[in-house]
Amino acid sequence: MSERNDFSTHRTWEDWLGIALGLVIACAPWVVDDIRNGTAVANATVAGIAVVFLSELDLVQFRRWPQIGLLCCGIWVAMSSIVFGYSGGSALRVWHLVAGLAVALLAAFELWQHRDPAK
Repeated sequence: MSERNDFSTHRTWEDWLGIALGLVIACAPWVVDDIRNGTAVANATVAGIAVVFLSELDLVQFRRWPQIGLLCCGIWVAMSSIVFGYSGGSALRVWHLVAGLAVALLAAFELWQHRDPAK
């Protein structure tokens, strides 16, 4: 009987999850009705679109650089509430923290799936 390792096989649902998370990041300011901070809204929109774009690239064909970009975007979104000063108890902070960490973890998992076992 051959061994089957589902964790080492890339699945398309991972890319679709990345696209969904990008949409969540981009739409979060309007969902939580926190559009007072224009910088936070612009950041969410640009970062969300970047996550969607990089996830779509991975859907077509896996390459390392979009995954590294997704990892960086995820970390950025998670930290952006501190950088832009909307970290004080806002629902947008929670949405961006959770979605950003989810994107970063998903990207790290996909990079782990495609590691080079020869190295």
